[in-house]
Order: sequence, then structure tokens, then C-alpha cells
Amino acid sequence: MKEKPFYKRVLLKLSGEALMGDQKFGISYDVITSYARQIKEISELGVELSIVIGGGNIFRGVSGATQGVDRVTGDHMGMLATVINSLALQNAIEKIGVPIRVQTAIEMPKIAEPFIRRKAIRHLEKGRVIIFGAGTGNPYFSTDTAAALRANEMNAEVVLKATKVDGIYDKDPVTNKDAIKYDKITYSEVLNKDLKVMDAAAISLCRENKLPIVVFNSLVEGTMKKVVLGEKIGTIVVSE
Repeated sequence: MKEKPFYKRVLLKLSGEALMGDQKFGISYDVITSYARQIKEISELGVELSIVIGGGNIFRGVSGATQGVDRVTGDHMGMLATVINSLALQNAIEKIGVPIRVQTAIEMPKIAEPFIRRKAIRHLEKGRVIIFGAGTGNPYFSTDTAAALRANEMNAEVVLKATKVDGIYDKDPVTNKDAIKYDKITYSEVLNKDLKVMDAAAISLCRENKLPIVVFNSLVEGTMKKVVLGEKIGTIVVSE
């Protein structure tokens, strides 16, 4: 009997840094193929899946600004980094037989479709996975904000925030052994406690539209599927 997903349409937010794996820069073949396998598992459940991926493994506009790069220029460079990651992930997913498209907020028709909301929704309805590259297309907005924006535009039921840790903690669990994990938390608590889950603009956008966020460890294979099936994994951010 086919497993029935808890969510029908989701947006998956992947961090660029996670793509590095144990490397200091670039894309880890092991990580990207693991993501591809997990995405295939979700797709085979019949879930309509779109993805936003960061570019921090290649370039971050904010860090570039500290090295003398103009912030707007740096952010545009970061957007291009997300497109590199999008194409790499598209290639890995296509190789295992999943239909997929990349749409970008900055038009580059030689390598990807431009973002068109109606066309993107049609891709989802036809069972294709979509990767949204180049963030929102605007400087000063993170890929977290792009994820919240695209999730709302796609009428997604949830944002799945894939990280290196197994949920949201009151402080960094890597450096603080006494860190306490939240199983459930409100948008307001995340903002008031300044928990570095997603940036404030992304959290606020999800709160305004009552779009839940599930934060989980994506480096443990099979976790994405469990989240989509409704298992209580990681931390869920919801309304008051």
C-alpha cells in the first residue's frame, strides 16, 4: 500500500553551506546525490515539491561586503551562486529519473526558465519538481525570504527548512551542550528570542500567511520523507 503524505504541496529550503559537506568550499558529490535521492522519495509519494537553495558554499553577499565588495554587487554575485547550485541539483535529480525544471528570478534563458508563477504551478501539477534560483532577484533579500515568498506564491502548505541540526534550539547546540531543543515554537517567539532559524523578513512573511515552518536535519537520509509523511521530527514553527 502506497504511503500517504501529510502534506500535498511543500517548499524545501536547502542551505548552500550544507552542500559543502566536509569540504571548505564548493559542492560535495555525496551531499548533492543524497539530496537527490531524498527528493525522489518525496516526489514518488505524489508530493508537489518546489525548492529554494542558497549559495553560501560559493559566495555570500553579506560576507563579500565586509571584503570591500559593494553590497548590491555582492548580493547579485550570491544570486548567481544559487543558480550554480540549482543547476548542479537539477543535474543530480535528472540522473535518477525525476522530471525537474529550474526557474530563475533573474532571466537567463540559455540555462533556465524565467520565474512565471502560473507556469511554475503548472509544472507542480504535472508532477515536476521545480528549483527556484537567484533568490527574489533583488539585493538585500536572503534566500530564506525567497523561500517564504515562493512558498506563498505556490500555495505551499509548509516550508521545510533543511539544516545541519535536528531542530531549533535556544542557543547553538554545537557550542552549548546544555542547549534546549524546541519541538514546537511560535513565529513571535522565534523573532523575540532572535533565534537564527530564518531571517526576520522570512519569519514575518510566514506568520502573516500562517505558513508553518518545519526545521530538521537534512543530512540524515530518509528524514525529508518522514517529515512529509507527518512524523514529528525537528521543530515546527506555527501561529500563537
